[in-house]
Amino acid sequence: MTEIRFYHLSRISLSQALPELLEKVLDRGWRAVVMASSPERVEALTQSLWTYKEGSFLPHGNAKDGNAAMQPIWLTERDENPNKATVLMLTDNASSENIAAFDLVCQLFDENEEGAVEAARARWQEYKTAGHALTYWQQNETGWEKRG
Repeated sequence: MTEIRFYHLSRISLSQALPELLEKVLDRGWRAVVMASSPERVEALTQSLWTYKEGSFLPHGNAKDGNAAMQPIWLTERDENPNKATVLMLTDNASSENIAAFDLVCQLFDENEEGAVEAARARWQEYKTAGHALTYWQQNETGWEKRG
């Protein structure tokens, strides 16, 4: 079964948390797909990866850039895996029918977005019923704390 981590955003925004998590993915030599809710959101996340920290670079692309197979991080609003990633990052309450195709799925949800917590709870139950290995991570003063 796939390992699924729920990341509860309560202190910083998705555009701040996502680059940090993607850095860890790349440090391990993995590839990732980041799935968002719309082409506009994909573009906003793409821009945030360019500007999140001075002097840092996360190699990434999206449909506008093309060459998906060459991109270690692929941003999309579609349920796809064109860069043969082993990690799927679900944002904006996006969902995938292909969870089992990934080794690790990270469900990021922001408590400040209407309905996000309720949707995450429902998705937790869905994944638990399917037999996936689940963990819950919450932000604290120094970073992420595993809570379950």
